Amino acid sequence: MDAVVQMMVEAIRYRGPDDSGVWSDPALGLAIGHARLSILDLSPEGHQPMVSSGGRYVITYNGEVFNFAALSKELEGEGARFRGHSDTEVMLAAFEYWGIEKAIGRFVGMFAFALWDRELRQLHLVRDRVGIKPLYFGWVGKTFRFASELKSMLVATERPEIDRSALALYMRYAYVPAPRSIYRHVFKLPPGCWLTIGIDQAHSPERFVPDPDDPAASWKPIRYWSAKQVVEQGCAARYGGSDDEAIDELQSLLLEAVRLRMVADVPLGAFLSGGIDSSTVVALMQAQSAQPVRTFSIGFQEDDYNEAKHAKVVAQHLGTDHTELYLTAQAAMAVIPRLPVMYDEPFGDSSQIPTFLVSQLAKRHVTVALSGDGGDELFAGYYRYFWAQRIWSNVSRIPLSLRKVLSKSLSRVSPESWTTTFSRFQFLLPALSNPGHKMHRLSELLMMKDPEGMYLGLVSQWATPTSIVVDGYEPLTPVTDSSRWANVPDFIHRMMFLDLLTYLPDDILTKVDRASMAVSLEARVPLLDHRVVEFAWRLPMRMKIREKGTGKWILRQLLYRYVPSELLERPKMGFGVPIEHWLRGPLREWAEDLLNENRLRQQGYLHPQLIREKWAEHLSRKRNWPYLLWNVLMFQSWLEQ
Repeated sequence: MDAVVQMMVEAIRYRGPDDSGVWSDPALGLAIGHARLSILDLSPEGHQPMVSSGGRYVITYNGEVFNFAALSKELEGEGARFRGHSDTEVMLAAFEYWGIEKAIGRFVGMFAFALWDRELRQLHLVRDRVGIKPLYFGWVGKTFRFASELKSMLVATERPEIDRSALALYMRYAYVPAPRSIYRHVFKLPPGCWLTIGIDQAHSPERFVPDPDDPAASWKPIRYWSAKQVVEQGCAARYGGSDDEAIDELQSLLLEAVRLRMVADVPLGAFLSGGIDSSTVVALMQAQSAQPVRTFSIGFQEDDYNEAKHAKVVAQHLGTDHTELYLTAQAAMAVIPRLPVMYDEPFGDSSQIPTFLVSQLAKRHVTVALSGDGGDELFAGYYRYFWAQRIWSNVSRIPLSLRKVLSKSLSRVSPESWTTTFSRFQFLLPALSNPGHKMHRLSELLMMKDPEGMYLGLVSQWATPTSIVVDGYEPLTPVTDSSRWANVPDFIHRMMFLDLLTYLPDDILTKVDRASMAVSLEARVPLLDHRVVEFAWRLPMRMKIREKGTGKWILRQLLYRYVPSELLERPKMGFGVPIEHWLRGPLREWAEDLLNENRLRQQGYLHPQLIREKWAEHLSRKRNWPYLLWNVLMFQSWLEQ
């Protein structure tokens, strides 16, 4: 048993290359392992798995509890004594003195941990409030396992069966939504949840009868922090202060969130794209640092995908110690073979490539990097919020039959022709990145019957995944199940809520965690401090959207206190790579091999006809299908691995 757990640890040793350990109770058939990335208390006193001073609890834990110093002082006042100064030891003391539920409520941080209660013989699995850190669990064969990544779950055993319903969901969203994983009977613990498993239950797989629509619900996890509740309470009790008071309060919250995340016993820096979110984080870091903050950005030769020039200007103004690296397309494409192993299950967000590359760059100099993720979801930064509402308010008055005609007209014009048209009339039209793709997306949205359908269309890759997944079906998700929606006042609020619940943890945070941990780099996200999340949802929409088509108003006003607006005002850029061009050029042979009709048919997971049609249209430039095709290619590449 210890040998298998040690193998599980070694499978993800890059997440913690500095130390490792296994604790076991052979009489109970229980073993717990850990791979340590040393950030706080680099001494052996931070070794895990760690046993509490009273001997009741054993923990293995990934992440950081950033307010551990304040908690340790409070616990010392109640009689606790500490050998070292790690947050792990503070957590264990909090469990012994306050109980598990109260302790979790006091933690400010990102965490996924397994806590064994030796007295009650119960295993507690806990994940942080917004899902920054991953946690998988389930039966593999007849053994109950848990781990930070799937590859650790699957050591020394046969691979479980692929879940075709999860595959269908992946083809729609470009990720497998929690609580599912790509494998049957293996699940992700949803954010903000706490799952307790007795030793008898863990040894009895036959007692587990999954619900086909929500299989992990059969485990009955406790939700200790509810995004839905936070959203509804925030909308019901709006912030009543003035604009300046709101900016001051947000500044105070973010300064504290950033300050806590700058505590480390190893070198620390930040990702800087030059956009609003990362620039805000770096500005608040530099405001609290006596030394220039280390900042990192990567650049590409293609202007539509190059953020490095904007980051450099912000870095120069703030006086950071800035490192940038311009990459060739060949260097970026060289990452692609590593993606299936890095992400463990199909993952179709192509910005995984630059995210890995900037993590790799940062790791050469630091062990911890702060990131600006979360600003779009909290402060209304995505274009789709404006697109969906504006389009629906205009087209809902047009009969559906006429919209279908208009949709066909728009889609007949190739993406390249649309891009050329926009470039000729830039003096009349607003700046728009990738206009050809957006016009074709608009043609699809015109067919929607209601605003919720429009949102589903905006977040979907394949609109009908069951048409390409053999024996696939789509279970309900928070996006498609209205019973899970928060009671909010308007459509933009609902889109933001659904992004907080789904896209943020399952796509954005998954992408950052796997890319950074693949190079043993810890990424911290101060904008997602739960106190900032709760405050953001109390703010009225006028403090997020003030100018037409521009979000994050309050975050911008805060940033302008540190960086002049003229250095920041530019069209929003996605953190991506030119997949559509690569698929027609240097990646064509690789893609053709993976999309071979006979290969698809023999594997038995995907119907080839529609996929081949999209591929032919893309190659001929009749249509632009990079994201749909990338979804399929990432599944095929993963399946090959």
